[in-house]
Amino acid sequence: VYAPLIIEQGQWYRMITSMFLHFGAPHLINNMLVLFVLGQRLEPVTGKMKFLLIYILGGLGGNLISLIWDMRTGNYSLSAGASGAIFAVIGALVFLAVIHRGMIPNVGRRRLYLMAALSVFEGFTTQGVDNAAHVGGFVLGFVLAAIFVGKMTVKQVPELFEEDSRS
Repeated sequence: VYAPLIIEQGQWYRMITSMFLHFGAPHLINNMLVLFVLGQRLEPVTGKMKFLLIYILGGLGGNLISLIWDMRTGNYSLSAGASGAIFAVIGALVFLAVIHRGMIPNVGRRRLYLMAALSVFEGFTTQGVDNAAHVGGFVLGFVLAAIFVGKMTVKQVPELFEEDSRS
C-alpha cells in the first residue's frame, strides 16, 4: 500500500495484493505462525466462508484505514503484510470472548486479551509498523464477527466450546 500510487494513479489492486506480500521471510513466517494458531480457533466457529470474509474484509479494511491515515497526515509510507487481516482474526476472537464470557475454543480469555494488548503495544513501540492497519483490522474483525456470528450461543456449537477455568 502506497497512498500516492493508489490515489493518483488508481492502483487500487494494491489494497488487496499488499496482504499477500511481506518484507522478508521473518515477517512472513511470523504472520503465518500467528494466523495458523489463531485461525484454528476462529474457523471452526465461523465456518470457512465467514472466516475467509473476516480475514479478507478485515485486511482490506485495515488497509483502507491505513490509506486514510496516510492521506490525512500527509506522511506516506509503504506497507505490506497480512497483519491487518490477522488483527481482524484477533478482533473476531475478542468479540467471541466478550460475548461468550471467555468460553471460546481452546483459548483462555485473559491470555487472548493479553496477547491482543501486547500485539498493539509492540506495534506502537516498534519502528516501521503500520498501526493504522492493525487497529483498523482489529475493529473490522470485531464488527464482522458481530455480524457473522452474532449472539450464537454455546449450546448451538457445544463441541467447539470449552470453558477455560484458568482464565
